[in-house]
Parts: sequence; C-alpha cells; structure tokens
Amino acid sequence: METIGKLTGASRTFDKKHIILTFEVDGVSRQLIDSIKTEDRLRIKVVKYREKRSLDANAYAWVLMTKISDVVSSSKEEIYEEMLQRYGTCYEDENGFVTITVKKSVDMSKIEGHWKLCGGNDKFNSYLMIKGSSEYDTAEMSRFIDHIVQEAQELGIETATPDELERMKQEWGV
Repeated sequence: METIGKLTGASRTFDKKHIILTFEVDGVSRQLIDSIKTEDRLRIKVVKYREKRSLDANAYAWVLMTKISDVVSSSKEEIYEEMLQRYGTCYEDENGFVTITVKKSVDMSKIEGHWKLCGGNDKFNSYLMIKGSSEYDTAEMSRFIDHIVQEAQELGIETATPDELERMKQEWGV
C-alpha cells in the first residue's frame, strides 16, 4: 500500500517500549487498509512527500541529449553523464554532501553511480556522488532541463519555445 497522508499523532505504549503513530490519509485508502489490518507484521516506510516529476520531463531531456549526441558525435549515454557532471544534483544527508575518497588508481567507471571529482592529492581523489535524473524532484529536473536546453541551443539545435517550456514546467508542478 502506498498513499499520501500526514502524521497526526505519536504516543508511547504503556510499557514505553514502543511508539504508536497515527496518520491521516484520504478515504480511498480504506479498502487497502482493510485488506492489511489483520496482518501481524508489516514493513512500513514513511518518507517526506515530494511532487513527482512528469515522465514527459525525462523524455524531453533524453530527446535533447540524443540530438546533442548526434551533433557532437558522441553517445547519448556519454552526453547524459556529461550533463550530470555539469548540472546534476549531488546527494546530501544531514552531514552535508555524500563523498568518497579513493586511491588515484581506482577506475570510477567500475563503481556504481555517478561521481564528480571534487579534489585530491598525489595519492587520493575525492568524489561527490551525483543523483541520477530518475531521482530528481520536479524542481531539480526543471533546472537540469533548463541547462540541457541551453546546451542544445548553443549547438543550434531547435528546442521548445520559452512558452512551451513554461507550460511544461507548470505541468511538472514547478
């Protein structure tokens, strides 16, 4: 079951070993709740709500990156990685940006994820971890596409008009 709601209460059990959370969800969830309420154990995941971006946003980004790759004789995957390097959003946690430091000899293409060199010395390099665009919220995706549009225009590639881009952004919730 996945739904959108709001945490409306938290209390402790009498033995103070557990916490009881209360959520307010829309009435559409009632059937789903009825189907699981007799289960002894459930896996529960609560995350902060973020507006999902439109699939059209991702499709438009890939159309532009494919056109760029044709002009510069590169693969669309290489262009995607280049756009992430230039304009991508880095992962952050409560302690700041997520980074790793590795020996200079390490081939970062063999380490899963997207990595941006952010420093180093004669023995080690430090890298920021970059989110893939599929993890972007609408605001992050909008900024990412704005930069891709600018890159495409600089190469003489026709892009959506400013009005069309604004309309798409409104649909994406930005």
